Amino acid sequence: MKPMFEYLDYRSMLKDYFEERKSSSFYTYSMMAKSFGLDTSYLFRILQMEVHLPARCQSRALELLSLTGRSAEYFSLLIAYAREHDGKAKADILEKAMALRDVERREVMSAELSYYQNWWIAGLRSLIEVMGGRAVPHELAARMAPPVPEEEIVQGLLLLERLGFVKKIASGRLALTESHITTGSHEGKVNAVHQYQREVLRLASQSLKRFPKERRDISTLTIAVDKTTIPEIQEVLRECRRQIQMIINNVKQPDCVMQLVMALFPITTEGGAE
Repeated sequence: MKPMFEYLDYRSMLKDYFEERKSSSFYTYSMMAKSFGLDTSYLFRILQMEVHLPARCQSRALELLSLTGRSAEYFSLLIAYAREHDGKAKADILEKAMALRDVERREVMSAELSYYQNWWIAGLRSLIEVMGGRAVPHELAARMAPPVPEEEIVQGLLLLERLGFVKKIASGRLALTESHITTGSHEGKVNAVHQYQREVLRLASQSLKRFPKERRDISTLTIAVDKTTIPEIQEVLRECRRQIQMIINNVKQPDCVMQLVMALFPITTEGGAE
């Protein structure tokens, strides 16, 4: 199947789900129809996009596809979008569905991990955008906080261009090639990313003294949870990051670079009540 948020018709998703199940195990139309409480012939017509899934079957579809949270909301909106006939209402539903999609992000390959060798390289990339692409080393060095030597800024610019994260445009200025970058989850990247995260967390600690509270927002929350709650909290944090990235996408003229740090970790050993 394609990634969840690439679908615009829920029936295409159901059809791809059926084909994937069928290719890896014994799975028939009648088996899928039974999970919905439908006749096999009616399910076949749904997958051929001739009719719609009955409203009473929507919750069963979410269960069959193992959809929860944002994915379940997106699927439900696709159903509403497919059923709606009024043009304006249909457009409104689609807009809500699009707002749930992930932002497009470029994944850093293993050969590009030098991007994480210093905390300020990612900051430099964003500062180039703030400066409107004007990449004058001494000007960029003067804007970095904490300060970064000009000669290191020169090397950082060369690195960003070599990695393809920025490019020269006709005016002679630099432009970002992607709005967002992600490391992905490959094991070989762990050490490089951990080093970067340690530096960023150190900067977060130093910011308590370096900046007035009007320019920062640092808070802590100590909570007692059970193991089943942790994935739910992690999903809330992921959704928060996604929403922030959506806000950033709408910024037309950035004028500063901020670093956001989210940390959730245990402060006790595992154990139970005696």
